[in-house]
Amino acid sequence: MKVRIELTYQTPKGTHSEFSSEEMQAAQAILIAEDLERTGRVKDFTFIDSQDHMWSLKELKEYMKGIETEPHNITVYFDGGFDLKSKKSGLGCAIYYEQNGKSYRRRKNALVDELQTNNEAEYAALHLALQEMEFMGVHHMTVTIVGDSQVVINQLNGEWPCLEDELSKWANRVEGKMEQMGIKPEYKAVSRKRNREADRLASQALDETEIMSTIEL
Repeated sequence: MKVRIELTYQTPKGTHSEFSSEEMQAAQAILIAEDLERTGRVKDFTFIDSQDHMWSLKELKEYMKGIETEPHNITVYFDGGFDLKSKKSGLGCAIYYEQNGKSYRRRKNALVDELQTNNEAEYAALHLALQEMEFMGVHHMTVTIVGDSQVVINQLNGEWPCLEDELSKWANRVEGKMEQMGIKPEYKAVSRKRNREADRLASQALDETEIMSTIEL
């Protein structure tokens, strides 16, 4: 979870001023807040998350302690490929997360034959990632979703209209799954080069090479 810090600073002579930080990971915000607190000059700490919920320092520390054993700080890379000759699609996703104070990467791909276009394959790859996160027990948190599909990213973030019936069905399926899981997505479009890992997983699926792994980083 990302938050920004809002605080009131007081000088030794009693002058007050209010400050607001940039958004940062909650664990980093706690460290900064505790360091500032030790100066004795900071009053009224407030932490505000991306959904505009307000937290006290005590509440935020309790929340972070509560999710320590669950996957959190999650970033998902997804990609889908469609082969015109075979009419098969390769789906790939890589999920980076933290749990119990350690960092992990989970990779998954799949070969499917019920899709008709590359854009459908891209949506299906993201849906595959959501299914994997559901299996991992991810729920009610912000997740960064990264892909090189301008269509999927821009349709889901509301920048582009979704006019094709099949893509509209996929968008509804993806958004429905996120709502069910309590996922708040933060979408990020990148170049294909920066999405190389998910692209390779999709290509391996088309080559009928199945990947399913979780490693500590």
